[in-house]
Amino acid sequence: MKSMFIIKEYDQLKALSDPFRIKLMMRLVEKPYTGQQLSELFEMSRARIHYHLKELEKLGLIEIVKTEEKNGIIQKFFQSVSSGFYPDASLLPHKEEISETKRLMMYGMLERTMSRILEAPSSAFEEAGDKDPSDWNILATSWETTSSEDNFKWFVKEYFELVGEFQKRAKEEKGVEQKVYYMTGMGFEVEESKFAERLLDVEKEKDR
Repeated sequence: MKSMFIIKEYDQLKALSDPFRIKLMMRLVEKPYTGQQLSELFEMSRARIHYHLKELEKLGLIEIVKTEEKNGIIQKFFQSVSSGFYPDASLLPHKEEISETKRLMMYGMLERTMSRILEAPSSAFEEAGDKDPSDWNILATSWETTSSEDNFKWFVKEYFELVGEFQKRAKEEKGVEQKVYYMTGMGFEVEESKFAERLLDVEKEKDR
């Protein structure tokens, strides 16, 4: 699977602007599924699921990665062709569609993250017993900052390089117990700071 797929066709962009297809793609990024498995997962008819799968396959966004025979029936396993998708510069005339697709992709990631939180074992959230974040067994943070766009892009670049270094170190670990960690990272421009408003409210309360 590629790490990044560049969307170059408008039809591909349009296909990923559908909320349900985003949910479908989130699952197919994780691992291969058959149409039957997805039908049960989303509680939707097999015919409807297969319609979406065929459309996504036709556009080159998913592919059949293996087949298995069960009770005389050939089962096809579909998976995303990439773990990430990004619109090509040639699609810039369709700015509104690009913005909506990116928004839906991030929302789909957030929905999947919420379900993974609910599925996680209780041990994942046990108290670490220390105020030092380096000793915590979870990563949970939400904050805002003011920055230039260039500085934000620098941060994103450094972030992905750090993720790559983390994965490299994990592969090189020998003779130690490893656990599976699920991580989601998001960052985007907002019109105003809700954090600043909250701090302002606190100051007003102090003045009363």
